[in-house]
Amino acid sequence: MSRARIQIAKPDIVRYFDELPSRVLKPREVYAILSEQRGFWRLAQNTTAERFVEFLLKHSKLKQYVFRFPQREEKCYVWDHAPLLAILLGLKKDLHFSHYTAMRAHGLTEQSPKSIYLTDERTTQVESSRETEISQAAIDTAFQKPARSSNNWVEHEDKKIFLLNGADTGHLGVIAEMMTDESGAEVKGRLTSIERTLIDITVRPVYAGGVYEVAKAYRMAKDRVSINKLVAMLQKLRFLYPYHQAVGYYLQRADYKSSQIDLVRRLSMEYDFYLAHEMKDTRYDQSWRLHVPSGF
Repeated sequence: MSRARIQIAKPDIVRYFDELPSRVLKPREVYAILSEQRGFWRLAQNTTAERFVEFLLKHSKLKQYVFRFPQREEKCYVWDHAPLLAILLGLKKDLHFSHYTAMRAHGLTEQSPKSIYLTDERTTQVESSRETEISQAAIDTAFQKPARSSNNWVEHEDKKIFLLNGADTGHLGVIAEMMTDESGAEVKGRLTSIERTLIDITVRPVYAGGVYEVAKAYRMAKDRVSINKLVAMLQKLRFLYPYHQAVGYYLQRADYKSSQIDLVRRLSMEYDFYLAHEMKDTRYDQSWRLHVPSGF
């Protein structure tokens, strides 16, 4: 690589990156910039993408972030600096924040979770398909076992960052909205709506601090959630298990209007169900055909 040419072009390169709308860049975006601007910057053809990045990392404000998730390493580049939430969204296309992280963004928890939850929608999972057979025995067996919890996480600073594989829902209920991180920095984020968040944490309370935190989220969402939207989402998601019975129980426990609760009661209740996995001491709520923790 001709150091002279890239050194001469450095002020133009820096100016270009300074004016980019986003400070977080995927590797392919940096490579595309080199391809598009190579002629204008008069860089030699042997200035490969790897050498270009190496030069910027050493001689400019470009930084590389690498997150070594067990399933696959993900990385991105940051020009100067950016909040962690923005960096994480830049790791892959169409990621969104979910579960406890979405709860916090919507003000549905008083906690400051030490885990951050990102979801990457993949191909449809068995659990979300009504084509799969279900039986009472199968439900009983499944919920006597511990809840599945992803091991696809890394530690970063004082946070545990989960990259979850989500079912392919067509990004149902995923919205773009300003979020504030713990430092107070504002980030234009992609996250689940209040309605989708309540559904997700009902399905996976393990990613939301447990059933008591989920119950509190339903109470805190009371004046802002649309139960019509929530029920419509439940029907589109077509879960194998009757999670709507758990949703209805949470709504009733949080004293929602009877007209709102009735929207969920209209859905069929063919099976006994469970509020969470591996509950030891339980009671049975007949009206929702639901096993819940004793005293809950």
